[in-house]
Amino acid sequence: MIRAFIDGSLKTIEVSQHEHVPATAPWLDLMQPTRAEELAVEKALGVELPTREEMLEIEPSSRLYQHNGATFLTAHVLFHSDTDTPSITPISFVLAQGRLVTIRYEEPRSFQVFAMHAGRDNTLCPDGPTALVGLVDAIIDRTADILERTGAEVDAISRDIFTPEARNRSTKDFSAILRKLGRKQDLISKGRDSLVTLARLLSFLGLPGEIKANKEISAHVRVLARDVASLTDHASFLTGNISFLLDSSLGLINVEQNQIIKIVSIVSVVFLPPTLVASIYGMNFNFMPELKWDLGYPLALLLMALAAVLPYAFFKRKGWL
Repeated sequence: MIRAFIDGSLKTIEVSQHEHVPATAPWLDLMQPTRAEELAVEKALGVELPTREEMLEIEPSSRLYQHNGATFLTAHVLFHSDTDTPSITPISFVLAQGRLVTIRYEEPRSFQVFAMHAGRDNTLCPDGPTALVGLVDAIIDRTADILERTGAEVDAISRDIFTPEARNRSTKDFSAILRKLGRKQDLISKGRDSLVTLARLLSFLGLPGEIKANKEISAHVRVLARDVASLTDHASFLTGNISFLLDSSLGLINVEQNQIIKIVSIVSVVFLPPTLVASIYGMNFNFMPELKWDLGYPLALLLMALAAVLPYAFFKRKGWL
């Protein structure tokens, strides 16, 4: 599907009904484009668009390059961040003849937000370079919101772990906390991956070209680069915080399990001597003098009771209970 930014909104274009895309549209958005749609845009701009396989390349030279006067940029962008399965998707930005072409196969919310704001403020999308910087700004703002929300959720988990009531929490409860922390770590990791690709993209925009020639846009790019650096540091801080909380949760689980094992071990030791006494007097030997004593049975019970009480008192005095 091809959508062109015309008269303050993104409008869908049917390639089958139009031999060319609108020449006045500063922004062409290709969402899961067919080959016919790609050819229509290539014909209109005189450039060859990157394929989906090329967008997935990891080499910087395959993601960021200039060819035939056009600038090609590919970055990873977060989507589905509000679900338990956040993901990143490659999105390509092509600047050619003062127009912007975006190629994507998912629907990040930042694109919807930018299109809505550009429809209200026509200064956000007068040409391709301005639209590109505005889109990147929207993606960075969205990533910042995600990191801020995730940081607040991590703080809530931290308070949940270290509250006084946590001592009564079972291993099952800590397992749920570990799963939450794992999901937050996955989200932050993907967010940091997105920020790294955005930092490379902004650095590449500093090279001579349509962006560099415009002083106002170039200054905006430098501000965005600093924002990305700050967000990357924040993501690293959150990653360290989550690692600490993971270690703390595992430590508390180990403490609980050790406490259980200690109790079981002490109970076993307390009842071992009485069991020994009972085993001795349960032997079926013909000659056992104590069997004929009138006080033999009470004496055996007394020995078993002492054998249980004395170890318990010893452990209690040592502070092991």
